[in-house]
Amino acid sequence: MADGPKLFVGLGNPGPSYARHRHNIGFMAVDAIAGRHRLPPWRRKFQGEVTEGEIGGRRVHLLKPMTFMNLSGQSVGEAMRFFKIPIADIVVFHDELDLVPGKVRVKDGGGVAGHNGLRSLAAHLRSPDFKRVRLGIGHPGHKDRVIGHVLSDFHKADADWLEPLLDGIADAAPLLAAGDDASFMNRVALVIQQSSTSC
Repeated sequence: MADGPKLFVGLGNPGPSYARHRHNIGFMAVDAIAGRHRLPPWRRKFQGEVTEGEIGGRRVHLLKPMTFMNLSGQSVGEAMRFFKIPIADIVVFHDELDLVPGKVRVKDGGGVAGHNGLRSLAAHLRSPDFKRVRLGIGHPGHKDRVIGHVLSDFHKADADWLEPLLDGIADAAPLLAAGDDASFMNRVALVIQQSSTSC
């Protein structure tokens, strides 16, 4: 595994009207990481918002594309080329319909499964071989309800799993930066479990 800088990308849509949408859980994840590790304020660059710093002793750049989901690859491609980060060191946080709410799975490469943000990244990076952190938001049960599901706000009751999930991701981010995906997933699951038992 390379010891160079990583690029953590959160996928979402810009603006306050989208801020609490399920589709924006990627933004929420990188915001949680930036806050926990006391990274500098976000600034505008690469058609997005960026910050960077040391996470677990490794240099990590964080990026939130502000192009809207379907054009996310434009922003990520610019940042990748500027920082000269190989595609294997790009980690993308995104919503995942096929995982139950609160579940996290890390995956290297693969298809885009109808996710427009991932499709845009694969096109602009000319490869699907970036790492994905799949954040479960659950499936509404029928394909006709998917768009409404992802483009609606989390319910108040979702805070019971969403807040521990984001806390776990922020806590375990150094493991992800180090490339220890299995330990990252285990640590996130442990934080969520500890939260549920303490309630």
